[in-house]
Amino acid sequence: MTQEKSQRKEFLEVVSVLQWVLSFLFLGLACIILMVYLMFTSLWPLPTLYFIWLVTDWQTPERGGRRTTFVRKWRMWEHFRDYFPIKLVKTAELNPNKNYILGCHPHGIMSLGAFACFSTESCGFTEVFPGLRPTLAILAGLFRIPLFRDYIMSAGLCPVSKPSLAHLLFKSGKGNAVVIVIGGAAESLASSPGVDTVVVKQRKGFVRMALEFGADLVPVYSFGENELFQQVIFSDGSLGRRLQDLFKKIVGFAPCLFVGGHLAFIPYRSPITTVVGSPISVPKCATPTEEQVDHYHRLYMEGLCKLFHEHKVSCGLSESQKLRII
Repeated sequence: MTQEKSQRKEFLEVVSVLQWVLSFLFLGLACIILMVYLMFTSLWPLPTLYFIWLVTDWQTPERGGRRTTFVRKWRMWEHFRDYFPIKLVKTAELNPNKNYILGCHPHGIMSLGAFACFSTESCGFTEVFPGLRPTLAILAGLFRIPLFRDYIMSAGLCPVSKPSLAHLLFKSGKGNAVVIVIGGAAESLASSPGVDTVVVKQRKGFVRMALEFGADLVPVYSFGENELFQQVIFSDGSLGRRLQDLFKKIVGFAPCLFVGGHLAFIPYRSPITTVVGSPISVPKCATPTEEQVDHYHRLYMEGLCKLFHEHKVSCGLSESQKLRII
């Protein structure tokens, strides 16, 4: 009986991860195809009414979105968490009377650690950090996809655009923790097992936003994120890398060639430990100077390095493992 239960649990975990991977890769495209198809059937009034409503709802993603506790607490996310498993680690208190920008690293192929910890309640963020409201900020273009936008908003995701961040850090009161995967598409191209590379040296926009709204900066590192897939890494200047860079420039994300465990595109069962570091106090300055931005950007990179080296051994890495910042 115990073995049967264990097999059932394992099956539910695989199915939960499979649905998320398929959603990540294909749900947006499927929503577009469905809406276009329905326009040419007898059900055409449904997409027509939806698009009329969409016009009136167009600004909602940049006004805090439309999260639902029901979706964030789906039992499916607990199976998703247990597949790897994923764990959230707190290293310092975060005052709920302040706002924060959490810079999450590395991006990996799909940012599974960031999604589980900040867009679901499976890892217990609200219990670990009482009074804080996490919001994972992602590509703004995804919120222009019909139906798909409503699904991702229900999980508490918002666009990583200035109007969206301004709303969360200024108009939504205190206790907001905006999570940004700083390295983005460029960092995903460096994702590979055994490699810890983050793209942050030239990424300063998040620091400027923190200064403008007086939000403290918090480095976050998801140990194990790069171990989930084997990726084909194209060398700089090669045709493959040039095509990836061109696609990234046009669309906003990079197409990665990767392989995992089950069915090739399901990630390996490798643990992810997302460690939330200590806050870096940032003053409010409506028009920050370049010197101020550089100063707090340097403090952030130092905080990220410190976080990595303090927790790498307890999270399964060797003492000699280095963090490469580019």
